[in-house]
Amino acid sequence: MQRRRRLDKMDAAMLGGFCFPPGLSMLIPSAALSGFLLGASLIVAIGAQNAFILRQGLLRQHVFVLSLICAMSDAALIALGVGGLGTLVASAPLLIKIVTAGGAVFLAAYAAIAVRRAFHPEAMRASREGGSGLKPAVAACLAFTFLNPHVYLDTVVLLGSLAAQYEGRGRVAYGVGAALASFVWFFGLGYGARLLEPVFARPAAWRILDSLIGLVMAGLSLSLLVSLF
Repeated sequence: MQRRRRLDKMDAAMLGGFCFPPGLSMLIPSAALSGFLLGASLIVAIGAQNAFILRQGLLRQHVFVLSLICAMSDAALIALGVGGLGTLVASAPLLIKIVTAGGAVFLAAYAAIAVRRAFHPEAMRASREGGSGLKPAVAACLAFTFLNPHVYLDTVVLLGSLAAQYEGRGRVAYGVGAALASFVWFFGLGYGARLLEPVFARPAAWRILDSLIGLVMAGLSLSLLVSLF
């Protein structure tokens, strides 16, 4: 018995004091995986933010900075939601309406720009040669992120409310898993886009992409406007 106790103490020392209660060692990776899968299911979809990162990745312009902004923004919102801000956002319909109206206007304007590019695909080649400024790209990235009311509903409200099933380290692991999904997706999308570069060597491919982006943006803008009434 004494030898058994000494072994238990040695095991605790080898773990550096990180001794988890029974079941917690399995709960943490399970919570992290749950957060990762749910976070991935929410962001891996055709949307304004993803379309913007895809296009910047194809152009190889500011990919790291823009991917980092998107991932860090999601991580911050997820942290707020997991921390309990979700209920506050859900109880502020006026704030959601203001963001929705602003997002609808912004998406409509960007849809018009994308359609214009679709009719002038040669402008894309000139843009790539000259390069666009970092500040306008960052401003557009932040607008796509924070003027989209769905980002608050997905990250703060939905992910935050589902985090209530966990406590303590389990909840932290859940939030980390969801945030990790954003990092994997945006950096994968931004840097993986260059694999499609041979396809987009032709102006026709850019015309199709910008037409699709314009349709997505216009559709999202219309859906936001409809949700206001």
